[in-house]
Amino acid sequence: MPSPRHADVLLVTGTLNPLMKDRLKTVYDQMPNPKYVVAIGACALGGGVMKDCYNAGHGIDTLIPVDLYIPGCPPKPEGIIYGILKLVTGIPDKPEEEQVVN
Repeated sequence: MPSPRHADVLLVTGTLNPLMKDRLKTVYDQMPNPKYVVAIGACALGGGVMKDCYNAGHGIDTLIPVDLYIPGCPPKPEGIIYGILKLVTGIPDKPEEEQVVN
């Protein structure tokens, strides 16, 4: 059964409205460390075209830390693939405390 407790990456693709704030924070808190958050599209980055609407908030980075921003309205598939590849190649194999620095 899929669960946030088994996820490594959280992809957020829409606006952060007042009803979603608590749910998004709960899902983020349930994820095990290390965890990564990707904001995909202008709506997730800052509200997009719905920025000043009564039912749309600001970007998700006002609530949870974001590791990767993929801009666009809508974002291009090439941009999403490139961003995810950059995220995957930037993830170390071991946690920082286990890495040996010579």
